[in-house]
Amino acid sequence: MRAFEGRAGSALCALRKVVAVAAIPLLVAGCFPSTGPGINAIVAASSNKANTSYRQKQKAVFDIVDMDQNVASIVSAYRSPSFNKTFGLGGGGGNPTIGVGDIVQITIFEAGPDGLFSTQDNKATNVTVTVQPDGRAPVPYIGSVQFAGNTLESVRGSIVEALKTRAVEPDVIVTLSENASRTVAVNGVVGKPSLVPLGLSGERLTEVIAKAGGPTNPPYDTFVTLTRGGRTGKALLQTLIERPKENVYARPGDQLFLTHDPQTFSALGSTGKSAQIPLGAASINVIEAAALAGGANPERANPKGLFVFRYEYGEVLRSVLGEERFRQLASKGMHANGSDMYPIVYRIDLSQPDSYLVGQNFPIRNKDVIYLAQHPTVEIIRFMTAITQTVVVARGISSF
Repeated sequence: MRAFEGRAGSALCALRKVVAVAAIPLLVAGCFPSTGPGINAIVAASSNKANTSYRQKQKAVFDIVDMDQNVASIVSAYRSPSFNKTFGLGGGGGNPTIGVGDIVQITIFEAGPDGLFSTQDNKATNVTVTVQPDGRAPVPYIGSVQFAGNTLESVRGSIVEALKTRAVEPDVIVTLSENASRTVAVNGVVGKPSLVPLGLSGERLTEVIAKAGGPTNPPYDTFVTLTRGGRTGKALLQTLIERPKENVYARPGDQLFLTHDPQTFSALGSTGKSAQIPLGAASINVIEAAALAGGANPERANPKGLFVFRYEYGEVLRSVLGEERFRQLASKGMHANGSDMYPIVYRIDLSQPDSYLVGQNFPIRNKDVIYLAQHPTVEIIRFMTAITQTVVVARGISSF
């Protein structure tokens, strides 16, 4: 009986050791939550070595560019084409013409006291007409007059000429009482969605938007979509304010639609917080973005590896990489997205003091991803901690 108990005790002890040893990899495996790729992994992914495998063909092809003063200057100086390229700046009001539906006031003066349009007390008569769908309107003692398509001055001349045989030294003033044909439809997130009549001197898009009550959200979070004829363009309202060439002149029949689309960037990796963060201003730089993300986590961040993942304008990428490198990447499978922009990763080494000056000139754009890599020693420390904890557990099991 004692021998049996001894053998059973030995077996139980051996089982405890097996369980303890088997628990080590399980415990260790559970101690390393992933925080994203390290610097070496990102660099390796950007090497883009020739590989014709199916899996490689499915991966995004990109390059890593170390951020310096030259790169920051190229990126910050670029201005993407917008309304000016699509529609042209256009002139001012030009020489506006009368249109269908307009209400025109005609004031007719006569030199004599007893004329068709004058009396002893009043030398003038006011006549108000509405331009009909055929473009014409009746004027007393003249008949039907063509208004649509003519300027105020040309209509005035026609009326004066027609009255010379009927009135005493006639003179005429023609004014636009109500503008129904030269309007712009403004809708969306504005104070007063409406049909905005255009003035005779010409008005830019921001002036038309102001007449509709202005945007209800900050300009840096508001997009303007302009539809003119068969063309459509979209631009940030902030761009129209900052770049006068993009603030084109409105034309009759234009349609403006304003949308609220908060500009954000994503912070991931070893930053103080991982989140989608509003830009909250017309522009911010990468240093400010890192601060908004809570800075670097002192326990696990690698300051040598702050990355900005983005889709970049082709013109900028060619300037940053050089035409030859750009063509090489294109031959390996790098291609633009639906907005004709290409993948690129910028890297800044925050362990270098001058990086904090360079970074202030590098703008963060909507939908950028900033990623702070994990320091390589973090995994070693975690591993040693996990081993220590596992040994303690194993000893506890063996002591049963």
